[in-house]
Order: sequence, then C-alpha cells, then structure tokens
Amino acid sequence: MPNILLTRIDNRLLHGQVATQWTNVLGANLILVANDEVSTNKMRQGLMDMAAPNGVATRYFSIQKTIDVIGKAADRQLIFIVCETPQDVLRLVEGGVPIKKVNIGNMHMAEGKRQVAKVIAVDDSDVAAFKKLTELGVELEIRRVPSEGTEDIEKLFS
Repeated sequence: MPNILLTRIDNRLLHGQVATQWTNVLGANLILVANDEVSTNKMRQGLMDMAAPNGVATRYFSIQKTIDVIGKAADRQLIFIVCETPQDVLRLVEGGVPIKKVNIGNMHMAEGKRQVAKVIAVDDSDVAAFKKLTELGVELEIRRVPSEGTEDIEKLFS
C-alpha cells in the first residue's frame, strides 16, 4: 500500500505555497502531480520543479498512469498527490488509488462556477464529484495553508 500522506486539489497544481508549507508539514519526500495535460508538458513540469523544495522528488503522471503505478511505490516514498479538479481525484479513487483524505485548497472562479468559500468556486460537476468522494469514504477539508483553520465542507454542496 502506498504511503499517501495527503491529496490536494489546487488548480495551480504545484507552486510555492504547496511545495513549501504543505510538503514540510506533511514530511513528504515525493510530490506526485496527477494531471493529464502536465504529464506531457515538459515546460510546465520544469516550472513546477523550480517550486519544489530541495530533497523532495517530483513526478508528473497522467491520471491513468497514477492509477497503474501507485501500487508499486516504495514504502520509503511519503507521497503528496496534487490534482487540479475533484473529478481527477474521483477518477483516482474509483481507479483504486487508496486516498483517504483530500485537502481542497484552490479552485478559481470561472464561467459557470459559483463562489462557495474564500478560494473555492464550484459548478454542478464539482459538487457531484465531492458528493461521490464522501460516499466512497474520503474525508474532505477546505484549507489553503496548514497554519489556517479548516472551513465548513458543507459549503461544497451548495
């Protein structure tokens, strides 16, 4: 069983805040960005690598590759998974990735979305994915950074 410390939804994926604060608090030594587009975009990977703390490895896998290889992770790998959307996390969980807790950190406002928390905007598809994740026993939390308190997750379902 892979040592998945936390899975985070952040539409910015890997950036300074995620790389430093969350990785340090979790004690992760591997940041796995599970994203179909980034898995083939070397330029974006290079930019994200610059944000990764020294001594922390990065991997950029498609959603399907993550499902296929996560079970082969070594015990010494302390994994922090970062996804762009709740739909991507749901695909991972439904694909057998043993995700127990999801931190919702940033989902930008866009056309068709409604603001439900300070940095969270959702549409009906997002709400459906969050509902399915909770039905599958995944714990959800809204928290931008580790030093802040969590927000009420019921906001996600409005």
